[in-house]
Amino acid sequence: MMNFKAKNILVVGGSSGIGLSLVKLLHENGAAVYVISRNQSTELPDGVKQLQADVTGNLESVSAFLPEQLHGLVYSVGSINLKPFNRLSAEDFLNDYRVNVLGAVQIIQHSLRQLKGALGASVVLVSSVAARTGMPYHASISAAKGAVEGLAMSLAAELAGQRVRVNVVAPSLTDTPMAQSFLSTPEKREASAKRHPLAKVGQPEDISQAIAFLLSEESSWITGQVIGIDGGLGKLRTL
Repeated sequence: MMNFKAKNILVVGGSSGIGLSLVKLLHENGAAVYVISRNQSTELPDGVKQLQADVTGNLESVSAFLPEQLHGLVYSVGSINLKPFNRLSAEDFLNDYRVNVLGAVQIIQHSLRQLKGALGASVVLVSSVAARTGMPYHASISAAKGAVEGLAMSLAAELAGQRVRVNVVAPSLTDTPMAQSFLSTPEKREASAKRHPLAKVGQPEDISQAIAFLLSEESSWITGQVIGIDGGLGKLRTL
């Protein structure tokens, strides 16, 4: 059982999907959880502190929202923008980059003093199986998530001396509100499951459990890694 008592954890994008699953898990295990999200949520556990903010907007209020020490930061914000390459505009690429990369950059910059002050902190960013596995219609999101992974590797090296670990989880399509249009019928759900070697659709808890491990003391010698949580899709060919 992971213990997060006396640990302060920030979850960005914690009002739904993977982020909400993680917030509930951390809260159950004793963490003081801080959530930044674009939308308010009535599903957050009692005691969780929430700041309503858009990661692509003004984030000056973030520093004052956070405690003096921050033991963990999770950037669980993303986008699904699937189009044929010739229909993707420059603005599509820029929007995905702003949400997935620049949002993470700004949040980490506003939290850096608190992370360093914890004398042992963990940052987890969320990428996608599509960053390293060629998939049609994913050019914009693959480019953005590839940048997320590059950012994480550089930060892991730069912040190691301050005892701040940085890792990435890279899920495949997961059963969250953002993915509902791809899982809206039994036929779509079955087709998605069959694409994965483990023949199932991922659940938010599959991802949040792995993130919680990377935030915990049990992973204290892990940094600079990209961990695929994708039902085997990114590495295995079983047909």
